[in-house]
Amino acid sequence: MRYAVPVTGGLVSTHFGHCEHFALIDVDEGRKEILKKELVPSPGHEPGLLPQWLADEGVSVVIASGMGSRAQSLFRQNHIDVVIGAPESDPEGAVLNYLNGVLATGNNICDH
Repeated sequence: MRYAVPVTGGLVSTHFGHCEHFALIDVDEGRKEILKKELVPSPGHEPGLLPQWLADEGVSVVIASGMGSRAQSLFRQNHIDVVIGAPESDPEGAVLNYLNGVLATGNNICDH
């Protein structure tokens, strides 16, 4: 399974669409371990671009701090689950915490 986490300054980005990079993280969900991590520059922030791009990259789950409702809808249309309200932390830790059922999520900090 492949996860995508928006990253700015090495941490989970506070605004999904304006991140510097995406951490694409392949995991073995059964063993709850990271198999591979790739840091890829964001292709930019155009409406509708990121959901299709990440779907093309094989992503199944996005973990983010904040994301607009339209983007969330587009991800669902691309069969990608979205986890919102993740704290600003390292991307690998966020994925491992999610896999282990201990990712503390808060409010979606994005209001559009």
